[in-house]
Amino acid sequence: MTTAEHPPAAGLPSTARPALGQLRRARARFLAGHPPPADVPDEVAAAWRRARFYGVRPDAATDSTADSAGRAPQSPDPALLEAARPVLERLAPVLVHERATLLLTDARLRVLWSAGHAPRDTLRPDLSEQSVGPNSAALALRTGHRAEVHGPEHILDMWQEVSAVSVPLWAPGDSRPVGTVTVASALCAGCAPHPQAALAEATAAVVEAELRAYTRPPERALLDAYLTARAGQDRPVAAFAGHSRLVSGAAARLLSARDVEDLERAVHEALRVDTPGTRLPYAATVEIVRHQGQVVGAVAVLEPAPGRAPATPAGRPPTALAGHSVPWRHATERAAELATAHAPLLLVGERGTGKTTLARELLGGTEPLVVDAAEGDLHETLPADPHGSLVLRHAERLAQHDVAAIVALLESRPTATLLVTYTPGAPPGPCLQRLLDTLAARSVTLPALRERPEDIKELLAAVAPAPEPGQPPLTWTLDARRALERYPWPGNVTELSHVVRSLARRRRAVGPVRRTELPDPVREGPAGRPLTPMEDAERTAILVALRRHGGNKARTAAALGIGRATLYRKLRSYGSHA
Repeated sequence: MTTAEHPPAAGLPSTARPALGQLRRARARFLAGHPPPADVPDEVAAAWRRARFYGVRPDAATDSTADSAGRAPQSPDPALLEAARPVLERLAPVLVHERATLLLTDARLRVLWSAGHAPRDTLRPDLSEQSVGPNSAALALRTGHRAEVHGPEHILDMWQEVSAVSVPLWAPGDSRPVGTVTVASALCAGCAPHPQAALAEATAAVVEAELRAYTRPPERALLDAYLTARAGQDRPVAAFAGHSRLVSGAAARLLSARDVEDLERAVHEALRVDTPGTRLPYAATVEIVRHQGQVVGAVAVLEPAPGRAPATPAGRPPTALAGHSVPWRHATERAAELATAHAPLLLVGERGTGKTTLARELLGGTEPLVVDAAEGDLHETLPADPHGSLVLRHAERLAQHDVAAIVALLESRPTATLLVTYTPGAPPGPCLQRLLDTLAARSVTLPALRERPEDIKELLAAVAPAPEPGQPPLTWTLDARRALERYPWPGNVTELSHVVRSLARRRRAVGPVRRTELPDPVREGPAGRPLTPMEDAERTAILVALRRHGGNKARTAAALGIGRATLYRKLRSYGSHA
């Protein structure tokens, strides 16, 4: 649902964001019971569906417990609130002049502090999606990055004229945000980033500095011991104290979630007997941490056992899928996190984005039963009592009786390992829409390739065929790669793979691939404006003819049976530079 997310590579660029008027009309149709139109971004449509799944009412009135005077409506996290309050109170007078509102939430998205310009009836004490639907604080907490939500992307009526930006807050050693800082203002049409994004970022940075200073001495002693054990490197180290745990990235790659729990139990047993240098499972050595003579926790340093394969922890992206851009990492990390639970998972995306590949990767090497709704008669191929993993492809093509078979399967086996891929297109029928609404709470939308052009370089190496013996791998000139990154790739990774493999199979030249070797549409780049299918076909024909005649426009016009002036006009109209 994000319209702008930090880093800038994530989310929808301002040129791709639908106009606010379009979103308002789409939201009104959605609230009237119709499916979202095709021009609504998948992330926004999925957020609206989650709100409907959670039962969020768009006309919900404000809660009387909300407080705009800087007092927390619920029992807060004392460390977070006490560390943040001095910072926020110094900023409060500025907010009136900026006509903005500043809010602090905890990790449960409870509003702990608020002040500023917002009308009282727009404030809510709970910003979880289950309570108020899509909002920037919930998105920032989930992604771990700055996030923005504008006007009609919200589901609540009271927020239709509000733009908000949120930044997650990180405490020392925590692997998840402990809260968010949000700045809300009047709706800013077409702004990206939000005008107060810098204020939100700066406020979060100062609050995090205060959190580090506020850490209690015992906690600080454990944190110092943990950082010392890591010795500035990514060593496999874990620290435990009460219900708190710190796990380094190297340790998370070695241990599964269950392994960490086993190690934590062993560490607490070592604390109970208080034996220095105790050897633990996974070849770990534990050192007890004391503060003023009192035991405050323990640090375990792991030594990987020979032959032990690293575990894929929850929330980590599958390693077999190329790409490290923020949109791609956010989607795959979220999918990996959801896949750890025994429940169905819906993977949404355009054709060719890698939904089926991701589904197979999430199953961790097990061989699932793959059924394709495009082949029809799905109800005849579904097992009556599936015990293994099931991947359902092309859910958008499910017939009504096949939808009934899936619903019956979910009712009989609600914890079945079922991964469903769905490509948005024509509005789904009512039966399919109800199934999609059921799965919406556990859905992930994969970004289109045009939304993550920085992954092109890595994908080129991943999709290229293996070179013949004695031949070098396929390489690319900088000019060719830039052309590949500019092209919108309507077929996404599947289209890119086809282009690369076709080029590798037919080329006779040596050295890096040059821009002139690329297919005409890729070499020339996207048209200067959206084209109709007829215009796109005509543009392609002109580019092919130009290449055939060596770029000579007079011969090209003659071959196409049009005047040279007409050819120039069409090239200008299509934004081509041939």
